[in-house]
Amino acid sequence: MILVTGGTGFLGGHLVSLLLRRGEEVRVLTRVSTPELAASGAQVCEGSLLDREVLARALDGVTRVYHCAGLVSRDPEVGPEMFRVHVDGTRLLLEEARRAGVRRVLVTSTSGTIAVTPHDEISTEDSPYRIETVRRWPYYLSKIFQEKLALELAADGGPEVVVVNPSILFGPGDVRLSSTGDVLRFLEGKIPLVPSGGINFVDARDAAAGAILAMEQGRPSARYLLGGPNWTIAEFFARLARVSGVRAPIARIPDGAARFGAAVVEGFFRLRGGDAKAPIDRESVEIAQHFWYCDSSRARDELGWEPRDPMETLDDTVAFLRERFLGGAPPPRKAPSFLETLVTRMDAPPTAQAENAPPPAKPPRKRRTAATRR
Repeated sequence: MILVTGGTGFLGGHLVSLLLRRGEEVRVLTRVSTPELAASGAQVCEGSLLDREVLARALDGVTRVYHCAGLVSRDPEVGPEMFRVHVDGTRLLLEEARRAGVRRVLVTSTSGTIAVTPHDEISTEDSPYRIETVRRWPYYLSKIFQEKLALELAADGGPEVVVVNPSILFGPGDVRLSSTGDVLRFLEGKIPLVPSGGINFVDARDAAAGAILAMEQGRPSARYLLGGPNWTIAEFFARLARVSGVRAPIARIPDGAARFGAAVVEGFFRLRGGDAKAPIDRESVEIAQHFWYCDSSRARDELGWEPRDPMETLDDTVAFLRERFLGGAPPPRKAPSFLETLVTRMDAPPTAQAENAPPPAKPPRKRRTAATRR
């Protein structure tokens, strides 16, 4: 039995779908079930990640856990809740997993724990945690502490832990706009300026496949960056314009002026009161002025992970957002990618009742050099 936390989220939804297509027995821990989840064939356990009794019930009979639950927000006021979910929730889950005899836990983190710098620099799994860089961004700071805690508990006799660090997730299916909200704003013509930073993104479907490969073949206590191209935001906008037919912004202003302007707008909206949100915030501006470049060679070499063409991801992202939020026509159905097909056809790993069975065959490895900008 497999437990997935956060199975109704963007990444979790794709992960649950892949696991079910593999014929796995899947249970999903969720605060609120959805009709799609209930109809998927997965077992549903409703409740909070912060409730030990709920966790004990969800972990009954489970040997592997995909921990995808999280809270995504750029609002500093949500910071304390993000720490509760990411740090306290992970601690409770791993403690209860140890009591339940779970063998391995896959923790889904973010590339932003290590792959974010003020300068044009490509990070790897050996890069340090960027605590000083992200100290004002509660989401990324809480994910650093989540990773550190999970690895410490694993070293202290808990279940094996493997961490995956996907970059920003694009692709179809982000109904909550947790990752693709800025793409929708681009399509609506609501991004007037070109930030000075750089972006790395990965298809959520490929990240889900990477999570399965890391669970089955990843080294204990290892981290695996799952990323795609390293582009400046100007390059990203140009490619997004090519796919969507929407004109890309070209105006630029100095970084300091952009941060000052965002602070003024935020202050004005606070003075107005009410529930209205400022159209731009300082955190988003600062994030866009950094470089989120990463190298996914470890996942390629050790796991056989091969993401799809990034232009296909952008095309599918635009098609989904237009259908879901802008009244566009449904996009044509596509065949599964090579990576999705590979993962769904691979043999499942030995269960707790058959630990002496031979390990699953690994996919062919493709040696690559360090990532370059595409």
